[in-house]
Parts: sequence; C-alpha cells; structure tokens
Amino acid sequence: MLKRFSTGVSQWRLRTLQGRLLVGLVVTWLVIIGLLLGVAWGIGQTMVGSTHLTQLGYQAEMLSRGLQERLEQRFNALTYFAERLGEEEGALLLADTPSLLAHFEGVVVTDAGGRVIADLPEVPGRVGLETASREYFQLMRHSPWPHVSRPFLGRASEQPLVMLLVPRFTSDGEFNGMVGGLLNLAHGRFFRSLASLAFQHQGHVAIVTADGSRVFVPGPLEAYVERLQRQTPRDYRLALDGWEGETRHGLGDESVLVAYRQVRVADWVVAMVMPRRAVLAPLEAFLEQLWWTWLVAVVLMLVVTRWWVGRQLTPLHRLEGQIAEITVGDRQQLALSTDLRELIQVSDAFNHLEQERREALGRLHDREAFLNAVLGSTPTGVFIADLEGELVYLNPALRRLVGLDSPAAANALWQRIHPEDLEDTRDLWRHALRQGSDFLRQLRLLDGQGEELWGEVHASLVREGDQALGLVGTVKDITERRQQEALQRWEAEHDPLTGLLNRRGFERRLEEAFADFTKTGTPSAVILFDLDHFKPINDEGGHALGDELLRRVAQVVAWEVRRSDHLARQGGDEFGLLLPSCTLKQAHAIAESVREVIAQVSVTTTDKEYFVTASIGLTGFRDGDASVEASLARADAASYAAKGQGRNTVVIDAGESNPGIGEEAIDALFE
Repeated sequence: MLKRFSTGVSQWRLRTLQGRLLVGLVVTWLVIIGLLLGVAWGIGQTMVGSTHLTQLGYQAEMLSRGLQERLEQRFNALTYFAERLGEEEGALLLADTPSLLAHFEGVVVTDAGGRVIADLPEVPGRVGLETASREYFQLMRHSPWPHVSRPFLGRASEQPLVMLLVPRFTSDGEFNGMVGGLLNLAHGRFFRSLASLAFQHQGHVAIVTADGSRVFVPGPLEAYVERLQRQTPRDYRLALDGWEGETRHGLGDESVLVAYRQVRVADWVVAMVMPRRAVLAPLEAFLEQLWWTWLVAVVLMLVVTRWWVGRQLTPLHRLEGQIAEITVGDRQQLALSTDLRELIQVSDAFNHLEQERREALGRLHDREAFLNAVLGSTPTGVFIADLEGELVYLNPALRRLVGLDSPAAANALWQRIHPEDLEDTRDLWRHALRQGSDFLRQLRLLDGQGEELWGEVHASLVREGDQALGLVGTVKDITERRQQEALQRWEAEHDPLTGLLNRRGFERRLEEAFADFTKTGTPSAVILFDLDHFKPINDEGGHALGDELLRRVAQVVAWEVRRSDHLARQGGDEFGLLLPSCTLKQAHAIAESVREVIAQVSVTTTDKEYFVTASIGLTGFRDGDASVEASLARADAASYAAKGQGRNTVVIDAGESNPGIGEEAIDALFE
C-alpha cells in the first residue's frame, strides 16, 4: 500500500509540474473573461430592469386611462337610459333600447324595493329576482352616484359578473330603483379584449378591486396574483390603498416587475406584470452567443498551449517511465541526468519517500501480526467499519457468534440482525455516523442455525489527532442476562402458586387502563371476588388442598375470560379481574360466567368433596374518579355486599348511594 502511495505521489508531482504552465495560462484567461462577463451581466440586468419598469409604467398608465374612458362611456349610456326611463314601464323602454348591448352583456332595471322588473336580453328567472340584500343595492339606495359592484356570481346566469350601477329617481327626487349594466368577467367583450392584451416579453395585465377581489386575472397571471394575495408585500398593500407606481416583487423563487395604476371611477387597481426572466431573456441570449465565442477561444488556446508545454517538458516523459518501473519492481530508485532543477527535486523527494516507505512497511507488518493475534484470541466479538459505515473486518469470536465462516463476508453481519430490529438499527447507525457519536444498542441476532440471541453492540469513532480513521466496535453476548432479567420481571408481577398476576402487576395494569380512560374515554370494568367457604378447606384438608383449589379456580376463570383481560390473585382467596374496553353490560355477562364455573370447581380428600362459590363485586371507571383506588373501593364494597346477599352472586357497584343491584334490576340498569 505504501509503495503504491509513494509512487502515486511522485507521479502526481510530475504531472503537476508538467501542467503548471498550461493551467496557469488557461486560468488567467478564464478569470479575465469571467470578470468581463460578470460585469456585463450586472450592468445589463440593471439597465434592462430600469427600462422595462419605465415601459410597464407607461403601458399601465395608458391602459388605466383607457379603462376609465370606457367605463365613463358606459356610465353615460346608463345614466341617459335611466333619465329617459322616468316613470315609464321599464321592460318596454328597455326592449326599445338594444343599443345598450353594444356596451354590456346584459341590462337590468329594479324597482325601489330591489326587485328586478326588466332585463335585456331576457334570461329566464332574472325578472323577479330580489336584490335588496345585495351590497350594491344598499349602496345605490343611500348614494346618488354611479357605482361599480364587486365581482359576484349571477343567480340567473350563474356567470361571474360585475355590474355598473346608476340610481333611478322619481320626479320628486325619491329613490325609485336602479339600472345596472352587466359585464361578464369570463366571456364578456369588455374583458375579452384585455385577455388578448400582451406586451413585449410576455407582459400581462390583471385587475383587482381595492379590497383585493379579483376582477380580471388571465390564465398566465393566476399563479402570480395568487402569491401576491397570499404574501401581500408592502407595495401591493399600498396599491390597494391608492398608490400608483412601479416596483419589484420577490414571489418565492421568482421575481416579477409590476406597475400599479388606479381606475378611480370603478375603485379598481390595474397591475401590469412582467416576469423578470422574460425581461432578461434577450440579455441571456446575447450572453449565450458570447459564451460560445469564449468557449471556442479557450479550446483553441488550450490546444496550442498544451502542444507548447509538451515540447518544453520532454524530459518529464523519461521521469515518468522510471517511476512506472519502480511501481512494478524493476527499479529501486530514480537516476536522472538532467539540468532541470525541478526534476532533480522530484527525483530526490521520491527516493527519500521510497526509503521511508520500506521502513514503515516493515513496522506495519509487525504491528499487523500483533493486532491479528490480539483480535483472534479475545473472546469478545470485535468489528471494524470504514467512515462510510461499511463493515470491513470481523474477528473470529464475532464470526463464531453469528455463524459466519468467511472473513471476507464482514458486511454480511447485517443479515444476522433480527428482521424486527434491522430498520431501527440501520437508522441509529446512520445517525451515529452523521453526528460522529458512539453507537450503543441492545439487539437480537440470529446465529448460523437461525436461533435467536441477544447482543450488546458498542462502536466508537477512531481518530488520529483531528483526522477520523474509522470505527471500532464490540459485540457482547447478553442472551443469558436478558433471560434472567425477563424472568425477574415476570416473577415481580406474578403469583408463583397460580401463575396469575399478583397485586403489583394487577395495579400496574389498572393504572394503564385508567390512563386510557382519562385520555380517550375508553370504558373498562373492574371485578373483585373472593371464595366462599374456603377456610374449612384449609382447616380440614390442609394448605396443600387449599392451594390445589386455588390453582383450579385460577385455571377455569382464565379459560372463561377474554385474552385481553387481566386476571390476578391479590392474596389468599382474593382475586381481581380487569376488563379493558368493556361496558358494564358486557362485564356483567362475564362475571356471571365466572361465578358459574367457580361453583363447579371442587377438590376431594379420602372422605369428603369440597366446593366453593364466589361473591363478586363489579364496577367501572367513572368521570369523577381521581384514581383507580376509587374504582377498587367500589368493587370491594360490591363484593362485601354480595356476601351480605347470601354469597354466590354478582353485585354491581355497591356503595352508600347504590347499595347493590340485584338480578331483577340489571336489565333496567343497562337500558
């Protein structure tokens, strides 16, 4: 490895020397041309942007004036018609005035109450419509001035519309309704002429009201107007308040030039929009042509310079040949006869490095043999990974542990990780690599026969100074320790006589069920019971007979309840049963079946057979419970009440306010 490294270093220095003049000249020309292009690009952007802003402002001004004049013409036509209308019948006069349709898609006339009394052209369902609740009618009723409504959806035509409105008055000056000219935003002539309006470099026009409602937004501007209304930059808000001028908006990853003008008669804002990429398109095309010219010049310069440098540095080829001979072992040192000072320096540096390589290679062989002996004799599994996280070495102890025969198959260790632990282990491994932190995890492994075992993996980053070299980790077999811990956890929460939960395990599961009830309202039922007539069995038959009866009771009750239920022996002949996700009605049915199977359990001595029954108390979690103790107290009180009622019975939630519920009241309780 060191030989290849030293040879590579010398060849690198040789090639660096050979190409120094070539690279220097090319880089100098690249920097000069790049600076010129950068300056041209910056100046061009500034000039083009300013020019187009001025042009946009002029176009927006012309358009706003044109809109103002066209709206005033339409207001004049409506006002003239309203004055002629007077007290006459609106439908007759409207039918005689078809010239209004040259200005509008439709005309409507309302009475003083807001009801449409005439329209042109006739649209089924429009005559008779009530407009009194509309904002524009309320404004007409209290204002004698013409008005342009906000955009709305026509109830009869179901088209997006705006309406130009003028009031009607009686001869006494009283409000007598209004005349409205309808402009269709989607298909009308007034706005269709704007839809085809395009200026240089894809500039377009949009119209909104002073409160931001869209009046006219052509398809290409939908995205820009939507982002403007969502981000509401300062200049856009000022334009809605009446400001006129030109500006730039940064809309996410795109910049646009916008000129704002006001159409006062309609309270509209005209926005002339031009994407900045469209503004810079001509400049980019010019620079692209300049780029190709520059590229051709650089290629030609590179060819000529390369030829000249090659002619000047012919001795380097001889040096390269000797380095190749050293690489394959045909030569030990460089021996050049030349007057070039740099070649002499390269030769001396290479020979010195080759001598150091030989000495280091000898030391490396010794250390490698010692390390292999240490790793091969240690009983702890050891692995090595590179900085990319790929495993490159497993010691014999680790290969034996997971059943890998070939030392070359180091990365196959991932295949020995239990499938349920594999994804989490990979995520933690990647996180440790990114953060440069230790990797520590207990996980399940599979040996060569597919048997499951537990391993504790700990890996750390190896550094030399500030340089990271790789990762070294250990794998310990902790299967026996995990089994012992699992047994201890089981024994801590289970009764050794019956194998049921003990009081501690039962209380922990009660707390978990009560937490679910508190968070989600999931109902759960609690049953407490003890055995009737159990004491004579212990006194007459002995504790061994009593223990046998307890085991049989535990067995039959465990068969009777659901797999999700938790059965516990709390001590002596006292039992507890938690029924998660169970209503009182369901729990009562289970409690009755438990009572029946217990009554069938018996134990026999040589001269007598003993039977027991159960006094069962049943309750459920309540909203007012502060803890599980409240539910346990109610179930315990119900169990005592069952004994007071003659034993071998089920009592639901006995307490001071509810001393017990008998069989005859159960159905009523559940209804």
